[in-house]
Amino acid sequence: MDKKPNNLKYIFGPVPSRRLGRSLGVDLVPYKTCTFDCIYCDIGKTTCKTTSRQSYVSPEEIKGELELYLSALDKKPDYITLSGSGEPTLNRGIGEIIHHIKELTSIPLAVLTNGSLFSLEEVREALAGSDVVIPSLDAVSEVTFQCLNRPHPSLKIEDIILGLIQFRKEYRGQIWLEVVFCRGVNDDKEEIERLKGVIERIHPDKVQLNTPIRPPAEEFAYPLTTHQLEEIRKQLGAQAEIISEFTAPLGIESNSINEIEILNLIKRRPCTTEDISKALGLHLDEVVKYLGKLVREGRAHYRMHEHHCYYEGTLIH
Repeated sequence: MDKKPNNLKYIFGPVPSRRLGRSLGVDLVPYKTCTFDCIYCDIGKTTCKTTSRQSYVSPEEIKGELELYLSALDKKPDYITLSGSGEPTLNRGIGEIIHHIKELTSIPLAVLTNGSLFSLEEVREALAGSDVVIPSLDAVSEVTFQCLNRPHPSLKIEDIILGLIQFRKEYRGQIWLEVVFCRGVNDDKEEIERLKGVIERIHPDKVQLNTPIRPPAEEFAYPLTTHQLEEIRKQLGAQAEIISEFTAPLGIESNSINEIEILNLIKRRPCTTEDISKALGLHLDEVVKYLGKLVREGRAHYRMHEHHCYYEGTLIH
């Protein structure tokens, strides 16, 4: 069994991921510091909406924590992923962090990003050393973009699209473009047809279709059905694949220590994801993954109260 070091601030996981297997997460910005405030975000509303790139975390601290963490793991992760609870490219040291990680280990490195800052040459250059970049592009019309992603006022969708196109020209790794669909927002035929045209200009290696399954930031961020996603997949062509969590099992080990601790906690009292994260010392990404599994298995359920989502253990008779 892995003996994880205690008191780490930036490294979390490994978190089970359908796309990346056992993914060791690296958090590069403070909680909910982002360029967007997406209606579907499963870790809540953005509390600091900004486009200002700062040195939120020093590369040396990340390297030190990662070295300590990797030495304690019996089984190496499939990927190291720069992600966490905000937009990682807001950390202006991300390029140096990538360099340190690649010096430290041969484990493939992925970056999860909303792609909003790819119009900046320094951001594109900073990601050059990674193996996989997974940017999101949920809308291509300005009206839909504003409604769904609620970006910082300085951001325009056309600039983001042009940044993605330029990044594809420069980047030698894999680009997996993610699109999150919300019912009645970005799933009409005209928007999807425009999206298809933009995807053809970007030339990603994969197009990954998703929809909100976990409780979103806004209650009106409704998911699509499997059938609706499949129809969109057909419309977008051979590159597109559905990655939404209701399409296949995640392969999380049953009765893992984290899973059992979460279940024991929510059987005692209703908890939000933040409550669980603080109580058990787990990163929010880990918490939402395990809660998703427990809900799908019928061992937990959730209810909304005053715009907060509370999880409870399900009594099985």
